[in-house]
Amino acid sequence: MAKPATNFSSSKKRPNPWTILVIVLFHLLVLYGLARALAPESVASVERSVVSAFTVTVTTPEEEMPVVEPQPDEGAQGDPGEEAVPQPFTAPTPRRQVREDRPVPRASSTGAASTSGATQSGEGTGAAGSGQGTGAGRGGGGQGGVAATKPVLTRTITDVRAFPIPPGGRQARIGESVIVRLAVSAEGRVTACSVHRPSPFPETDAVVCRLSYDQIRFEPARDTQGNPVPAIFYYQQRFFN
Repeated sequence: MAKPATNFSSSKKRPNPWTILVIVLFHLLVLYGLARALAPESVASVERSVVSAFTVTVTTPEEEMPVVEPQPDEGAQGDPGEEAVPQPFTAPTPRRQVREDRPVPRASSTGAASTSGATQSGEGTGAAGSGQGTGAGRGGGGQGGVAATKPVLTRTITDVRAFPIPPGGRQARIGESVIVRLAVSAEGRVTACSVHRPSPFPETDAVVCRLSYDQIRFEPARDTQGNPVPAIFYYQQRFFN
């Protein structure tokens, strides 16, 4: 009777290295998980040590700042300039001699001569005392006094019916006025008339001047001695119709 054949190999099969590496890594992960679960603080301390051992510190070099030169301030005061020294100047000598004032005549003294400027009474023109010469210092009979008071109006224009009817009727003239310049004599009468500030109605202004000679009267102006003198008076005529 024959023996059955057997297929047993004499050599053993070697394990795969990748399989061993996977098994080792699996056991390490299991141990790491147990360690973090049982002693988390110790594991964290070991992790920090490992991380610090492999940490690389990179230092950035400091950037050099450019040197900026200070700019001058536009509003700053500049350096003082050199002090100006005036040059000597001499006035030129005048070619012509300066005209000399004529000597003043001596003042008149006492005396009885009948000449101009005598201090006593005499007949000379401009004698200081009383005399018969024109323009004697004291007495005189000439006029030429200046009015010290103004003329006083004593009578105005009463014949207002003489005013012509303006365009638009008398109602258009109500509220208007005219000012005329009157020359008043020493007798208080009007000797001249001119329109100083006219109204809108020239024909009426002309009638005012014409009537002023016959109807307007004044108490004349007077000088400082109380004498009546001519003067100027500005008369205003208002229109009510």
